[in-house]
Amino acid sequence: MSITSTSPDTKNPANSSEPLRPKRFAGLGGQNLSLIGALLLVLVLFGTLNENYLSLSNMQVIAEAATITGLLAVVQTVVIICGGLDISVGSQVGVASVVSAMVFTGTGSNAVVGMLAAIGVGVLVGVVNGLVIVYGRVNPTIATLAGLAAYKGLAQLLSDGRAQGYVLSNDFFVFLGRGKIAGLPVMVWILVVTALAVHLMLKYTDIGRNLYAIGGNDTAARLAGININKYLIAVYALIGVVAAIAGILLTARTGSGQPVSGSEGLELKAITAAALGGCALKGGKGSIGGTLLAVALLGCLENGLTVEGINTFWQNVAQGALLVIAVVIQQRRSGERAVGLPH
Repeated sequence: MSITSTSPDTKNPANSSEPLRPKRFAGLGGQNLSLIGALLLVLVLFGTLNENYLSLSNMQVIAEAATITGLLAVVQTVVIICGGLDISVGSQVGVASVVSAMVFTGTGSNAVVGMLAAIGVGVLVGVVNGLVIVYGRVNPTIATLAGLAAYKGLAQLLSDGRAQGYVLSNDFFVFLGRGKIAGLPVMVWILVVTALAVHLMLKYTDIGRNLYAIGGNDTAARLAGININKYLIAVYALIGVVAAIAGILLTARTGSGQPVSGSEGLELKAITAAALGGCALKGGKGSIGGTLLAVALLGCLENGLTVEGINTFWQNVAQGALLVIAVVIQQRRSGERAVGLPH
């Protein structure tokens, strides 16, 4: 049995407190319009500072660099919508990257077996996260924070802390990491297909409506007959699968299995993108379109700072600041009072 989402996105515009917008922009929403404006500002700013910033080759670099973050942000959006969180996604990518390369090497350069092994490990760690949260009754933030440390340690134990294998001798790995279809990198196509599939699931299926319902009001969802435990475990398993795909792409892009390099910090980027894209961290609200816009904004900002030679430490400062700003905006829009302050 399903119930309709109570996400604010589905409210009657006549009852909304948001300012009226022209009809041609009504479908975008205020959050997305703000992101588009910020993205254009970043493009104009860095395009003015550096004439090569807006070149086709640099746009391709930005797209490829944002792919792995984008994949994780898409599934982070799903788990946040249903009221959860996964801080361990970066470490999951590291485990999958190492496993894909080590199994590839150990099976006589069999790319398919290496990738299937990585996806299998992804499902396993995702289900473990879900079981700990559901049956261990551990807060998702604490459970996946433990996973962040545990899976990072596992990747380092498996690889002895070093990059493993060499996959660029295999045509399929090369195709994944460096190939193009219709002029776009294969990695970008994988992100597009994944994002589209998740968007369609959230918007047009009972599964998606039930996920919004769980995040919006889990008690009402339970009374409506939704098996919340099953959904949560399935969502964390989905995160494991997509994190494994991201790990495989990391291996294909770098040429070897990376236990930490390339995956560390991805969890913060994914959560920041989801929050900037309009996900309510308390659950029940969010969209894939908004998340992808936020991924594009973060990717363009990071690349612009790099092109201008700005210290990478400032990129971390900017990321943290954007996450705080996104949460503050959410709190203001929700009308919730500040902690410790009078009504």
